[in-house]
Amino acid sequence: MTEELRLHIDAGVATITMNRPDRRNAMNRAMLNGLVEHMEALDKNPAVRVVVIRGEGPAFCSGMDLREMRARQDDPKGDPESGVTQVLQRVERSRHPTIAMVHGDAVAGGCELALHCDLRVAAEGARFGMPLARIGLLVPFALGQKLVEILGPAHTRHLLFTGRLIDARRAYEIGMVNQLVAPAEIEKVTYDLARQIAENAPQSLAGMKLAITRMISQREQIPHEDIDALARQAHRSEDAKEGAAAMLEKRKPVFKGR
Repeated sequence: MTEELRLHIDAGVATITMNRPDRRNAMNRAMLNGLVEHMEALDKNPAVRVVVIRGEGPAFCSGMDLREMRARQDDPKGDPESGVTQVLQRVERSRHPTIAMVHGDAVAGGCELALHCDLRVAAEGARFGMPLARIGLLVPFALGQKLVEILGPAHTRHLLFTGRLIDARRAYEIGMVNQLVAPAEIEKVTYDLARQIAENAPQSLAGMKLAITRMISQREQIPHEDIDALARQAHRSEDAKEGAAAMLEKRKPVFKGR
């Protein structure tokens, strides 16, 4: 398995730790591939009842690796998104209940990773956000659906249109977070919750997870080819290249609408 992820299993609780603290756990291709590999393996492991996803270092996950994404923008045959939507949907389809332990910032793809887990425990001081408009990008349709599913249209509009980060308390108030705890308590609360779930009947857990997934499966039948085309266009635009460069250079971007 990739060094970007660590896996630990104890008493029915599997923990996947994103291990790129120097890059605020930004998701590169190796990490995305590793998430899929871990999910596939854990689904087949009868000793696992619950999966916790967490980050090493001060951040939960800062989203996609901008340097890698920038290189893909310059490649006419490359995929700027690197298949992140499919990876997050695989996390969502995990056979086991999943918990995101958000001790620090969960931004862009990191925010979506937390939302694609079944439950979210967040520490006060952590921040959530989807600042894609600030770097000239469009949220992929399926990931936008997840935002609307959890937050509703009004809060989704505010989050996407402003691109501002919100703190964990506000995230709790709008239903993005299930439990809000003091930073010193987040590990205890998360694993108490995980163990409480793990003590339940595994067939019941798997069946209820499957039923909930089936109940919301109609969303996949909504046509969105036109929006996908807009997302691809945005990813390859001059504004997107400027947005990524400005973020890496820690300056304000100059967008020109092309």
